[in-house]
Amino acid sequence: MAFLIEVKVAIPTCIPCNNANNNNTCPRCMQCDTKFDFIRRKHHCRRCGRCFCDKCCSKKVSLPRMCFVDPVRQCAECSLASQKEMEFYDKQLRVLLGGGTFVVTLGTSEKSETMTCRLSNNHRYMFLDGESHFEVELSRISSMQILTDGSSPGGGMSRASGMLLHYKPMGCQDGQHLRMEAADDKKAASLWLAAMHKAAKLLYEARDQ
Repeated sequence: MAFLIEVKVAIPTCIPCNNANNNNTCPRCMQCDTKFDFIRRKHHCRRCGRCFCDKCCSKKVSLPRMCFVDPVRQCAECSLASQKEMEFYDKQLRVLLGGGTFVVTLGTSEKSETMTCRLSNNHRYMFLDGESHFEVELSRISSMQILTDGSSPGGGMSRASGMLLHYKPMGCQDGQHLRMEAADDKKAASLWLAAMHKAAKLLYEARDQ
């Protein structure tokens, strides 16, 4: 029997630096409490905007989601989050762009349709194509549930087999439900669902930073 993993989805926000270069507003490192002076210079994390000394803000990691092309200085906590995102960009993103095939049911309709689901090139929409076509804007998804099989071949971890989404279509006051279940190529669909689950977790963790 399938079980559910629920992930609330939200768009991450950027934390302003609050005049991080002003010694009056940030006289000490926000990690080790070292006082800034002529020798101990102040640095601010490009991701969270907080003030740190050189030792506590020495990591340089790429930050494409905030439009930094080259690796930039980040604190220890933010550098770990950014590294997770880079791993996602290198691996799971390709899977999401490639798409998977699912049996899709919209709302309470009794009619289902086999559709290819993929992430849009700008990473903002989920495209579903079959006899019909419609799009789901990721920022309008309020909850996501990953359906998994009770077991997988070889007795390993259970495998993702479907997904339930709740979202609010543009211009509508009421939410809409969308159910997706793996079609013929269950392995490819499972990989796509696992990548989507990873994406949702990254958004959730970034929101709570």
